Amino acid sequence: MSQSSIAAASSNAARRGSATSRRVLIGLGWLIFALFLLLPLFIVVSQGLKLGLGAFFTAIFEPDALSALKLTVIAVLISVPLNLVFGVSAAWCVSKYSFRGKSMLVTLIDLPFSVSPVIAGLVYVLMFGAQGLFGPWLQDHDIQIVFALPGIVLATIFVTVPFVARELIPLMQEQGTQEEEAARLLGANGWQMFWHVTVPNIKWGLIYGVVLCTARAMGEFGAVSVVSGHIRGVTNTLPLHVEILYNEYNHVAAFAVASLLLILALFILLLKQWSENRINRLRASAAEE
Repeated sequence: MSQSSIAAASSNAARRGSATSRRVLIGLGWLIFALFLLLPLFIVVSQGLKLGLGAFFTAIFEPDALSALKLTVIAVLISVPLNLVFGVSAAWCVSKYSFRGKSMLVTLIDLPFSVSPVIAGLVYVLMFGAQGLFGPWLQDHDIQIVFALPGIVLATIFVTVPFVARELIPLMQEQGTQEEEAARLLGANGWQMFWHVTVPNIKWGLIYGVVLCTARAMGEFGAVSVVSGHIRGVTNTLPLHVEILYNEYNHVAAFAVASLLLILALFILLLKQWSENRINRLRASAAEE
């Protein structure tokens, strides 16, 4: 057998082995994905529909569930825009300027990733609770933060702080400052430069960060659980309402409300995928240019 024949046979064997390994790894990946993600989600929905659609919709449209949904939406509508403003401001400062404490700011932005949400909730209770640092002053002025909407919003803001900023910082650093400097030389003021130069360049990254922030805000449990007081129909968000129903052994209602959260999460996931695809297309077109 010639050297070329041996080399060709070896190459074919290597390709067959590589293809087999690839199929095994892909199959293993799908198996893990199905067992640990798809199967639990299927069980949640099937348990919610266990007693039929009537019981499913009764659990979702029950007054306490609607109150929890309303509070969840309100917390998201307040916390996400505030984090949007903070994220854009922080990303702008980090990517456009050099200043003392810059690395500290970047580190602090990541703090919610490393601190337990329960600890964050306890911090707010120690600050704004009746026996907290500002508790007496708040009581004197009839202001309630803990066990009310403001505390829930503060806790939600804390756990969702990094998402917008962390998405925008590398994007804005990659783009540099040349376009803004050119706009300034052409006579644009700071506001015009931001709206007509910066925002078009970061809009899909901005949408992606907002989508991630919204998903995290809707599903937050630990910090909100501490500051809410679990007042049914008043300070319960959807995750807390699911916990209460489950602890009361009302499993069908708990899984039905959890299915509602799942539907919202899937909608957010579709938005995330859409914005991610747009970002990848923009990066590919920029690389071609």
